[in-house]
Amino acid sequence: MNQRPKGLTDLEDFDAVFGALAHQSRRTILSVLHARGGEMTSGAIAARFDCSWPTTSQHLRVLARAGLVTITLSGRERLYRLETERLHAVTRAWLDRFSPQLPALATPTWQDTPVPPRPQ
Repeated sequence: MNQRPKGLTDLEDFDAVFGALAHQSRRTILSVLHARGGEMTSGAIAARFDCSWPTTSQHLRVLARAGLVTITLSGRERLYRLETERLHAVTRAWLDRFSPQLPALATPTWQDTPVPPRPQ
């Protein structure tokens, strides 16, 4: 079994999460989900934005691939759930790398946090 080096996995997590957070619309989606109790249907999310459905859908896919939201089917709609633990764990791990109290090569703590499955 060929395992990837831990450092590469860490960097991929940072890139996925911070890449998802880089766009204002995706940050807004996360804020709206949080303000609405952490779960919303795709239709309710789309109704809050002026952009087209394909654009909103693409933003939701990026958030899902980063593990910041999970998707479940609710009837004919998709229910998006905010994954605050993943957001906190990865951003905390990034900030901890620059903490003066930790050695530069300290083991990140988010490795124990389960990552939601990423949609294809």
